[in-house]
Amino acid sequence: MFTDIKIAPSILSADFAHLGDAVKLISEGGADFVHIDVMDGHFVPNLTFGPPVIKAIRPLSDKPFDVHLMITNAEDTLEAYANAGADIITVHYEAVTHLHRAVQKIHDLGCKAGVSLNPHTPVSVLEEILPYLDLVLIMSVNPGFGGQSFIETSAQKVKKLSMMFEACKCAPLIEVDGGISVESAGLVTKHGADVLVAGSKVFKTEDPLQAIEDIREAGIKATWQSI
Repeated sequence: MFTDIKIAPSILSADFAHLGDAVKLISEGGADFVHIDVMDGHFVPNLTFGPPVIKAIRPLSDKPFDVHLMITNAEDTLEAYANAGADIITVHYEAVTHLHRAVQKIHDLGCKAGVSLNPHTPVSVLEEILPYLDLVLIMSVNPGFGGQSFIETSAQKVKKLSMMFEACKCAPLIEVDGGISVESAGLVTKHGADVLVAGSKVFKTEDPLQAIEDIREAGIKATWQSI
């Protein structure tokens, strides 16, 4: 576990005019997942991708497509995202009324199921659903836009979540999204984060592939130091 820190570059920060090239670059150059932020302009104040875009870029990568639904009608659209090529579908606790049903449907569609929490939402709300999850996504910024600063209290949420996993004897991946950089990566990996989502700190650099490895190494180093 200590050397298996996964990096999921968020294509929200890629150059949309060359989106296919960006997906191929990270897929061939060290990314573990391709993170796809779906926003509806309602649950969050931005509009991004839908199933047609995901379907169009699916042939360009053999990496798992990590689809993060920041939308209010997620339960009604799960099949469309699965059919478009999603491997992991994450819905928001705050936006789904019947969470267990949504998670069950994601599994029935052949995908891994995740639940995301906004910064203000305590991890305790997931106690009853944890055994059914493959992934928990902790938002370390307020969702809706890339390039925000890391909320440092997110590290304690990761720590609390790891303790909940021990209590329920379950082990979903812990993913952290928002403000992830070389400086902040270790703050969450030392408490148990497995997957780091990085957008601007990958795509807005001169060497995105080196940025991926730098963030990974920072996360691994902090994890070993915490032993």
